[in-house]
Amino acid sequence: MRDSGFAAIREQVEHLHKLSVEATDNGRPAQAGRRLRRALALLGHADGDRADRAEPAEPDGLLARLLTSLAHAEAEQGHTGLGMELLDAARRRAPPHELAIVHAQRGLLHLRLGAGAEALAELDVAAPLLAAAGERVELSRVLLNRSVIHLMAGRVRQARDDARRSAQLAHAAGHRVLAAKALHNDGYCDLLLGDVPAALRVFARVEGLYQDVNPGFLPVLAVDRARALLAVGLTDEAGRTLDGAIDGFRRQRLMQDYAEAQLARAQCALDAGRHAEARDRARRAETYFRRRGSTAWALRAVLMRLRADLARGAAPGTVAPGTVAPGAVASRVVAPGVVARRAGDLAERFAALGMRDDAEMARLVAVRALIAGGRPPSAFPESGRNVSLEVRLMRHLAGAELAGASGQRGLALRRVRDGLALIHSHRGRLGSLDLLTGVAALGADLAGHGLRAALDGGPPRQVFAWSERCRAQAFRFRPPQAPEDGRTAEALAELRQLAQQMHADEAAGRRDPALRRRCLELEQVIRERGWQLPGVGERLAPASASAVESALAEDDLALVSLLNVDGGLLALVLVRGRCHLHRLTAYEPVAEAARRLAGDLNAQAGRNLRPALKAVIEASVQRQLAVIGDALAAPLRQALDGARGIVLIPTMGLSAVPWGLLPHLRGRPLAVAPSALVWLAARGSAAPDDGSPVLVAGPDLEHAEREVERLGDVHPKARRLTGEQATVTATLEALDGASIAHFAAHGHHERENVFFSRLVLADGPLMAYDLQRLGRAPGHVVLSACDVGQAVVRAGDELLGFTAALLYLGTSTVISSLTRVPDQVAERVMTAYHQAVAEGARPADALATASLGEPAATFVCFGAG
Repeated sequence: MRDSGFAAIREQVEHLHKLSVEATDNGRPAQAGRRLRRALALLGHADGDRADRAEPAEPDGLLARLLTSLAHAEAEQGHTGLGMELLDAARRRAPPHELAIVHAQRGLLHLRLGAGAEALAELDVAAPLLAAAGERVELSRVLLNRSVIHLMAGRVRQARDDARRSAQLAHAAGHRVLAAKALHNDGYCDLLLGDVPAALRVFARVEGLYQDVNPGFLPVLAVDRARALLAVGLTDEAGRTLDGAIDGFRRQRLMQDYAEAQLARAQCALDAGRHAEARDRARRAETYFRRRGSTAWALRAVLMRLRADLARGAAPGTVAPGTVAPGAVASRVVAPGVVARRAGDLAERFAALGMRDDAEMARLVAVRALIAGGRPPSAFPESGRNVSLEVRLMRHLAGAELAGASGQRGLALRRVRDGLALIHSHRGRLGSLDLLTGVAALGADLAGHGLRAALDGGPPRQVFAWSERCRAQAFRFRPPQAPEDGRTAEALAELRQLAQQMHADEAAGRRDPALRRRCLELEQVIRERGWQLPGVGERLAPASASAVESALAEDDLALVSLLNVDGGLLALVLVRGRCHLHRLTAYEPVAEAARRLAGDLNAQAGRNLRPALKAVIEASVQRQLAVIGDALAAPLRQALDGARGIVLIPTMGLSAVPWGLLPHLRGRPLAVAPSALVWLAARGSAAPDDGSPVLVAGPDLEHAEREVERLGDVHPKARRLTGEQATVTATLEALDGASIAHFAAHGHHERENVFFSRLVLADGPLMAYDLQRLGRAPGHVVLSACDVGQAVVRAGDELLGFTAALLYLGTSTVISSLTRVPDQVAERVMTAYHQAVAEGARPADALATASLGEPAATFVCFGAG
């Protein structure tokens, strides 16, 4: 009876152990711990109370396995000391064939603490023992963990070898969880090598696997996806991803992962300029790391705090204005000398731990702090090999600052140029416009330093060259054609159907929040699929000032390029072969006037206003135009004194100005472009020779079909799409390679997700995203629709929106509105515009003439003009 009773107990214990392993693999260490304690109690070791007794090893090693598993479960919950004690007890009880498992678990605990050298030593002992014993699953675990150590040390080749061998063993053993984790690590190798689209493609595959076999590990994957997004400058998206992971870790009581996610969130805040928030989150992460005894990770959190202290840039003893996040506690700014001393100490500690990336970052923070404190070092620290992109960019920035502080302006500019070239090379791997434009944020500090150095005594031509090097660089790359994969196609079809339903509901005065939420989910699916596209190479080479000036002279135009440098508005004017620099006024009041002007113009469009209210709005419109016009009077006057028209390059919030309404510019030809290079390239791109004109009328717009009929008389060979024929599919087919396309349709600029800015057609929206499916860009597009000329402007004056999407594809000229336009005004202006173009007028000239005398016409000519 006793033997059969013990056998039953043993069977129950082994079942509990199996369940505990599954719970741990799924990220539920607390549940695993409870099951393991029940198993220990069944063996007479309740709560491990006999774990410290010097008992002989047990032949079958069951107790040792339970103690080893409990050690891991406790450590994952933050009880690292108890975990190590349990492993010591397991080692005493383990028979020889089980010692490898104990070494493997000790290696994992050291790994989670950030002690890479100690972890590697334990795993290197375990691996050959497990291989000799034929323990494929346990060897797969060891190789998986060893790959993580190599990743932490930047040894990508070794990490990939271990991850792929781990995957082979896991597949052979039928262990889907380990196979998924090994693939996850393989994707992280892509991330460290700088191939973000490849990493995101792998992470997408891993997400599907985790959902099936290991849902508890999804938050860990989310953290790595967020790191990938940070590597391309998408800080907001990374932050939202991390917020979901943080909630998951808190529920699972995975405190090491929780703290790592908080530290990544601090990086988001730092990159977005929210320095107090970054410091607060780093401090919170440091507290959790120290509780666990994770020394290496705690040091990383300290380094993040020092980077935030350095970035605040205020005088010692004050609080940096505007940097305190909601809910964060304001703190006194740390003096640069203190930051330098602490960062130098950190560098030594990181070096002793073999953490090369962190050590070099700490040394560079120390250098920059010394420069900020007015005590630049005499020597620059030697660079390590195979460091991350973030460290290399920081090295270029610190080197430029040191050269500038030493009066070596030329060397400072070379350092910045090399850093921007590094970002440009990184950008070449990216296929998504989202990523192409986002990556400019990585070089914002470098670009700013370069412009300041050029402005510090450099001639205006050099300032112009640097402005072109720093803005709208994504236009140098042609986005790849969007793939027709099944999941994206399904999401697009559902999104169009729901958007159509929402449009009908809104027309009937109904609103369903659930529909909107589902649309946002589908948009995110489509957007994330786009992130995975690889780059297709460089599209445009840089253009010299002489090439731009030659084209300007040929067209009798002047160029006015606006810059926002350290809150000051500047203008560069290229006219009659000369370059002039104007230092104007503060940027923010002019940008605020632009915001108010857009609100006023939208308020008065298409509405029957009471006379008193109408007078108030009209007066406000004139005030805002006067603020903008007065600020830019000198450069505009100089440009127009020497040329018949202007190419205007706006900056940041001034991209929303309907320039043709300014008194100086009324009736004058005007082309707006994101950069001089984009204008020059658009000017040189001819409309397709074999393309037919296309005229499209959208639904629910009273004058649309009448407008298309009138324009059909101007373009008799045009293909007309009206009524039910004006579908998305038919329109894209006609738009592909068209010489000129005109849309009379409702439109909407989607500020929160600009890739889904849209034109409303018969069967749903034609979105900016859809344009990536075109094989050939249309030559000339006219958007007689509401506000689809707007754009979201990212760091580096990178643009996103419907109009910008056409320019990216290679459309030479886009006519679109920056605000709502009354229907009757749009019809009059568009008819006059097309008649002038058909008679041979250039688009910018035709629009200037057609809009003259129409104060509500906010159409702008983008591109070549």
